[in-house]
Amino acid sequence: MAAVTAPAPGPASPQRVPTRRTTELGLVLLAVLIAAFGYADVGCAIDGRVPADTARYGIGLGVLALLAHAAVRWRARYADPLLLPLAVLLNGLGLVVIYRLDRATATASAPSQLVWSAIGVVLFIGVVLFLRDYRVLQRYAYVFAFCAIVLMVIPAFLPAVYGAKIWIKVGPLSFQPGEVAKIALAVFFAAYLAANRDALALTGRRIWVVELPRGRDLGPILVIWLLSSGVLFLEQDLGTCLIFFGMFVMMLYVATGRTGWIAVGLVLVGLAVAVVGLFEPHVHSRFVDWLHPLASIEAGQGAGQLAQSLFAFAAGGLLGTGLGQGHSYLIGFAVKSDWILATFGEELGLVGLAALLLVYAVLVVRGYRSGIMLQDPFGRLLSIGLASLLALQVFVVAAGVTDLIPLTGMTMPFLAQGGSSLVTNWILVALLIRTSHAARRPALPPVPPPPPAPPIRPARPSQPPEPEQSHQEPQKSQQSQEPHSSSEPRTSPEDDGGEQTQAVPKV
Repeated sequence: MAAVTAPAPGPASPQRVPTRRTTELGLVLLAVLIAAFGYADVGCAIDGRVPADTARYGIGLGVLALLAHAAVRWRARYADPLLLPLAVLLNGLGLVVIYRLDRATATASAPSQLVWSAIGVVLFIGVVLFLRDYRVLQRYAYVFAFCAIVLMVIPAFLPAVYGAKIWIKVGPLSFQPGEVAKIALAVFFAAYLAANRDALALTGRRIWVVELPRGRDLGPILVIWLLSSGVLFLEQDLGTCLIFFGMFVMMLYVATGRTGWIAVGLVLVGLAVAVVGLFEPHVHSRFVDWLHPLASIEAGQGAGQLAQSLFAFAAGGLLGTGLGQGHSYLIGFAVKSDWILATFGEELGLVGLAALLLVYAVLVVRGYRSGIMLQDPFGRLLSIGLASLLALQVFVVAAGVTDLIPLTGMTMPFLAQGGSSLVTNWILVALLIRTSHAARRPALPPVPPPPPAPPIRPARPSQPPEPEQSHQEPQKSQQSQEPHSSSEPRTSPEDDGGEQTQAVPKV
């Protein structure tokens, strides 16, 4: 009877992880349908009929979304399936509200916003296709830092636009370099903190209940604080200062796990905002509006922008007035950028506004989730930094238009009119796609151990040499018979206690 032998163990099969690409495709199509339905609803509310270009608008947005989905399916098949649909939904809703405001203000900003959306999706596809490994960015951390500083400093030497020096205007085109600088600074912060997190986390001094870092470790945060304060003072840009500094402090806390950094950051940013708010006229006027939003009405000058925004939220109530049936266009020239959230609050109500903020919250949480799943410190900090950047910008804008904090002049991500902001946010989502793909993809199968080496056959003992008795000196023959020196030869004077002897084979 032949013996039955067990099969040899083969290499372990890789862990099967669902890609969720079909789920992503369904959610992308649902986002496009929601945007197209909103576009048609605006036309019905204003003209009493569906706009003739509804199908063209839906097809255009759908083609862009499907191209982005195809790029993710091809190069980042394990990416988070919610990131792209949420971005498409926010971009589509922004186009709907801009179109609705175009009808009230007799302007045509929606077509140009659609062109910027196409540019943003093209850059999104480029990042997904050509940035195969996000860790490549870590090599060029200081190049990103240099580019960010240059982009932030250039507008300081240009004329102010609407009271702030944050724009570069070339003919009819305008560009806000601070939007691109925030992505570059996020990459630099992630690379710096990944390389120095041990020194920042393991040293410090505990004062009462707060563990503060050492003075020498405060250098980076002081440099960023001075840079942000300089931007705020020279360019009258309160929002950029808050976002840059807030992102750095949040990433610092994630890298070190020490609450002392948050305390130091809050103190420094409070000092900077207070000093600049007292001495810089443009920022000081924003503080006055924040403290007294109805002062212009009491003075008989009519409602200002902040007062109109508060009236819009109050008119919306719980369920809103309906798309196309509000009066938020009375806010003024910035209703499509800074104050576009007031239109959502009036025409969709508290329920619609809460749903919109929930979409942002899910997008931020998925970015945090990808960062937590990554084992690479740079990737973890980069993903959390980008998600924090999005969360801070949404908070600053929403808190500004609801009079919770002074108005900053930032734009709502994906919603507000503005090409540089829209394009930058699409690049941000593309980087989150890459990090989430690296976090969710299955691990490679373990390398099988090498086969055991065949046993080494002992060498055949050689014939012992014939003892030399005729010419050996009597003193050496006596030493060779001692037990401690008969098995191994001595090779160095230190082993022999300073006396070098000749090895004698054992007989």
